[in-house]
Amino acid sequence: MQLLSSRTDLPRAGGRAASTHSALDLRPSVLNRELKLHEAVLLSFCNPLPEECLRLRQLSPGEWRRLLRWLDISGLALYFYHRVSGLKLDLLPSSVAKRLQQNLTDNTQRTSGMVKESLAIQSQFQRAGVSYAVLKGFSLTPHAVPVPELRHQFDLDFLVAEKSAKDAQQILERRGYRLSGANGRSREFKIHETPHISLKDFYKDLPGRRVELHLELSATNAPSILCRTESRPFYGIEMPVLSSVDLFIGQGLHAYKDLCSEFSRASHLLEFRRHVIARYGDATFWMDLRLNAEDDVRTCLGLGVLIEVITHVMGEFAPLELTCWTSHRLPSSAKLWVKRYGARSVFKKHPGNKLYLLLQKELEAAGMSAKRSLRRSLLPSHLPPLVVKGSGGEGLRSKALRYHLQAEFFLLRLRFHLVEGLRYGWESRSWRRLLNRLPS
Repeated sequence: MQLLSSRTDLPRAGGRAASTHSALDLRPSVLNRELKLHEAVLLSFCNPLPEECLRLRQLSPGEWRRLLRWLDISGLALYFYHRVSGLKLDLLPSSVAKRLQQNLTDNTQRTSGMVKESLAIQSQFQRAGVSYAVLKGFSLTPHAVPVPELRHQFDLDFLVAEKSAKDAQQILERRGYRLSGANGRSREFKIHETPHISLKDFYKDLPGRRVELHLELSATNAPSILCRTESRPFYGIEMPVLSSVDLFIGQGLHAYKDLCSEFSRASHLLEFRRHVIARYGDATFWMDLRLNAEDDVRTCLGLGVLIEVITHVMGEFAPLELTCWTSHRLPSSAKLWVKRYGARSVFKKHPGNKLYLLLQKELEAAGMSAKRSLRRSLLPSHLPPLVVKGSGGEGLRSKALRYHLQAEFFLLRLRFHLVEGLRYGWESRSWRRLLNRLPS
């Protein structure tokens, strides 16, 4: 196994823009040992392997238990096992390798079940003339996801034209789904909902399924995304997916949104990085992407932050055709945030922190509106959502379990908001001092 200190997969496509704050010696926050182990996992996907990966050779059983939990929640467990196994690296104790192999076996079966459900829903959509496209999930293969069974997919997502929304909902309801939530243009449907799933069953093909419909409104002035979809063979049917440019933007902004939240899945960063590398030498694609997205502030800055963070924690990976209008155009305060907090945001443990709010303020000043105000993010004005909704004919034991889970969830969220709110207040003072040292 060759271990080098370099963290780059590709030749540099032009030098990175000089950091405005490099001369200030503003060192990033120091990672503790647990977060350094998280870093070692993500770096194992670099070529050649960085020397930081050696940290994984001498872990105690307790450290492996904690690391496995983070691998599960971050979405990296199966990717990591596939990588280590493929390179024949002697990093995993036999018990850990056995556990991950079982997870892969379970998730392969789970993915097969989700494929069958997706096929059934899409076949009915197509027979009913529903205007739709598959989002995320199966549409990310092969550019971002090598094979579907390595990805832990929570639900099935579809973009549906507003005129087809009623037909799509009726199809889901006839299959036994029920509407469980609505947020803006999104509708969430569930079937065979399970009150509680432990990490032991995380990868198993349980009967519960979740489908999200994302509506494309017909009254907007923007050109229809559904009018430029592409068709892809998918287990015997033709599956409509977003155009290559729309898919890339959608994946990137979803990963950015996830990064700028309390807890993010590191797997989203890895998948986006793979997508960029897969397209690295495709000059036509990068030109089309820039023509379609450069004038949109949210896309420009969102992709810029995402690229800057991945580069910070894993090394250079993106071509100049992409970085010149994204990460190179970030305000100096956003680049400073990446240097100071980027690694902590990627490698943080669940339930996360609120340090992303410092970045949100800087991007607002650059013209990127926030989805939620700072005050609402620090002090939510409503109770947390229901973990599991009640159903007709519910037994006393089931109801008691549901109430217990909801009370436990409420207390966890209350503690999180109190602790992380105070931490944000403390950190924001240090952040303001750092900003004052930036050149005007």
